[in-house]
Amino acid sequence: MSIVGIGVDVVDVARLAERLERVPRLAERLFTEAERDLPVRSLAGRVAAKEAVAKALGSPGDLGWHDVEVRRVPGHPPVITVSGAVARRAAEIGIVRWHLSLSHDGGIATAFVVAEA
Repeated sequence: MSIVGIGVDVVDVARLAERLERVPRLAERLFTEAERDLPVRSLAGRVAAKEAVAKALGSPGDLGWHDVEVRRVPGHPPVITVSGAVARRAAEIGIVRWHLSLSHDGGIATAFVVAEA
């Protein structure tokens, strides 16, 4: 296996909370149905993860927010699932495995993604 892409992103939790409150349909646009009911701290981590995935792919312009979903099973690391344009781009460059690390501190959510072929 070899690393074909990395991405990192940070999201200010309070700023995301304010935007979600101000723009009524923003949560529907950014998050899959399974993600929407999470606390804002977790949502900020998911935004950071989605942005980090895009960066790992070279930030092609046709990626959709719903094309990346972060799932979490208690006691296990978070898992990235991809579909649509993200899955197509990942297949084009041979990505077979995603690694994700999420961290929260000082009101900031951070995501680090490694794409492996």
